[in-house]
Amino acid sequence: MPKPHVSADVIRSRFSAAMSAMYRNEVPAYGTLMDLVGQVNARVLAADPAEAARLAANDDLARISEERHGAIRVGTAQELFTIRRLFAVMGMFPVGYYDLSEAGVPVHSTAFRPVGEAALKVNPFRVFTSLLRLELIGDEALRAEAGAILAERQIFTPGCLDLIARAEAEGGLSDADATRFVAEALETFRWQPRANVSVEMYKRLHDAHRLIADVVSFKGPHINHLTPRTLDIDAVQQLMPAHGITPKAVVEGPPTRKCPILLRQTSFKALEEPVDFRIADGWAQGSHTARFGEIEQRGIALTPRGRALYDKLLTDSRKVARPAADGSNAGDYRDALSATFADFPDDWDSLRRDGLGYFTYSLTDKGLASQGADTDDIEALLAKGLVRFDPVVYEDFLPVSAAGIFQSNLGDGAAQDFVASPNQQRFESDLGAAVLNEFAHYAAIESASRQACLRALSARRAG
Repeated sequence: MPKPHVSADVIRSRFSAAMSAMYRNEVPAYGTLMDLVGQVNARVLAADPAEAARLAANDDLARISEERHGAIRVGTAQELFTIRRLFAVMGMFPVGYYDLSEAGVPVHSTAFRPVGEAALKVNPFRVFTSLLRLELIGDEALRAEAGAILAERQIFTPGCLDLIARAEAEGGLSDADATRFVAEALETFRWQPRANVSVEMYKRLHDAHRLIADVVSFKGPHINHLTPRTLDIDAVQQLMPAHGITPKAVVEGPPTRKCPILLRQTSFKALEEPVDFRIADGWAQGSHTARFGEIEQRGIALTPRGRALYDKLLTDSRKVARPAADGSNAGDYRDALSATFADFPDDWDSLRRDGLGYFTYSLTDKGLASQGADTDDIEALLAKGLVRFDPVVYEDFLPVSAAGIFQSNLGDGAAQDFVASPNQQRFESDLGAAVLNEFAHYAAIESASRQACLRALSARRAG
């Protein structure tokens, strides 16, 4: 008799916990950051019982302490194709396409994450995954050499590949196989202190772009950060220095608001770590800078209309003051951002009525106790107190913010003037699948919740 399968959600939760433990051991400052975020979140919830009650009512309170996202950078189409299959075993699927070349970083990306509401509540682990774009390297000889180096490496263990194939063939993994899978898959993301290249090659790659050196020079795509979710990123930013951590000069994303939108992120500088490089008769010690700590605060998912307004206001603010890599104009940038975003409504009902954000609808206690309603007009039902609305959490990423985090941790000179060259069709071909459109996904969540309310009230009226 075949052994029963473990759910993908359970495998994802085990993997997320294992990766967090591994990264905490490899980067002790990550543990400090986790403790700080936990303290800040506890204070926010204690000071705002209404928000704590709202999160609890929506079954969102437990997920905050478990919430993580990581980031990796792969080097070839084959690696991207296989990493998609690996994440699928954990119930994580590609959502969104991000072209970071527009911000001076030679990659394009997607985010692997769970997509169903139930799966997100179990564990919302995400991995922002970038594919290096060798075609953006101007030096043809270096491009060819980098491609040859990448073609020789295998970033997955034989055991991991076997278990991915088994999960695909059998529709899942047994408990024992799931345990083995987590251990084998973790090896892909582990830090490798020995490079695949000589010091000379590393320098050539580094001079082309620091991110190119990070991808090409190593045995695998070491996880370069894990990100906990905070409920007050400004408090974390302010408290980091007192805990021995120096944050980047500005928080990426929108300014501080009463009603948070999209995603705000900050980080501490990447670590300079010892690395052994190949030489003729063995190894020579050098160093590499790649891994860092990041924190995020998530707000409401915006509609296309809301996102267009956000993009316009962000562009307008950067015309007034563009954040300098060294943080020298951080205050000017924050002031410009706050002033410009005064044009973005900052209360939930305005965001909803203006069609700027996505919301879910549910019956209130009054609605649950009612005998139904004689209307299907959601506005009338809200006015009668039978239905309530709650913001849909933005589960995805922002290309400008991602590039800003990358650049701040790759060094002040990391940004380069690549020509913006989005190529979603090529990316999806390499991926072996289409990416999910985030706007369609959020719209479907809102629509389903609205219809569920109307059906429930209709059933009460009929009964």
